[in-house]
Amino acid sequence: MVPTDRLLAFAAMSFLLIVVPGPSVLFVIGRALAQGRRAALTTVAGNTVGAYVLVLAVAFGVGSIVERSVLVFTTLKLAGAAYLVYLGVKAWRGRGSLRAAFAEDVTAAAAGHGGLRTFWEGFAVGVTNPKTIVFFAAVLPQFVDRGQGHVAAQMLLLGLVFNVIALVSDAVWGLVAATARGWFARSPHRLSLVGGVGGLTMIGLGVTVAVTGRKD
Repeated sequence: MVPTDRLLAFAAMSFLLIVVPGPSVLFVIGRALAQGRRAALTTVAGNTVGAYVLVLAVAFGVGSIVERSVLVFTTLKLAGAAYLVYLGVKAWRGRGSLRAAFAEDVTAAAAGHGGLRTFWEGFAVGVTNPKTIVFFAAVLPQFVDRGQGHVAAQMLLLGLVFNVIALVSDAVWGLVAATARGWFARSPHRLSLVGGVGGLTMIGLGVTVAVTGRKD
């Protein structure tokens, strides 16, 4: 399988990429501020699954198409950006009624709907994250030892390492943000501010994702 030295080098590079807040981290923070710990962790779970779908795509050849095609890359990037802006606008518009939203979230979670919706929203962000797409398509294959064979299996293992690190890092970001949110929740004005900040964060992130990236 993957030689130990390559595995460790990949883990180190992955860690450096992950700890710097990007689309996924900022989305989790925004969700934690707007909806709390449970929503943040559910978002992290969906995000992680979405990122691993990218690993599967790269391992079985689709990633190379995304990396070579400016049109495909740009389409995927803009789709992710538009979705972030949409979610941000929703959070901003609902900033004045977060208490009612919390009650609805509890009811929805009991019915099995709220958590699933949050999971898929996190999945959408994870699978359209431009930073992760480029990293998996351009960097991950460089750590594969083709002489060892089982190239796809090696990529799946490397991708798993990346996702475990991302899962832990994103969860920590989400929990810290959700903890800070508790202080705001004690005041209706603060609570409204939290919803606004979370919404604006996601809107700003969506715009940033749309205007950055490949220029070729």
